[in-house]
Amino acid sequence: MESAYFYLGLSGILTILLWTPYIVARLFVWGLPTFLNNYPEGFPKNQPEPPLWAERAKRVHLNMVETMPALIAVVVAAGFLADTSSFQLIATWAQIFFYARIAHALVYIAAIPYLRTPVYLISWLAILIIGAQIF
Repeated sequence: MESAYFYLGLSGILTILLWTPYIVARLFVWGLPTFLNNYPEGFPKNQPEPPLWAERAKRVHLNMVETMPALIAVVVAAGFLADTSSFQLIATWAQIFFYARIAHALVYIAAIPYLRTPVYLISWLAILIIGAQIF
């Protein structure tokens, strides 16, 4: 289970880091003084237009924030309730989740067509498989 918890921790770190691209884009679009001042005048109605990739990066981060509670719940529950024979399977799917979410972020931000949904579905499947080990 230690490996599953390791990838759960890495997924948490990834969640925190995924906000970085769109915040850096905001810094460059708004300029340092406005960025440090918190918001441009008239925000949110009037604000400098962010690049499209930065908007996609923001959606990647929010999607990960929405997905993490489910991952945390199934990994922790599986750690308590699953048979010890399932621990390697749980760890493998926690690892698959982590790498699928990295791929999802790269594919989504780069706007590579036809890959975003399949890569996301791999991470979704990982959560379902880990959750199934509880039973």
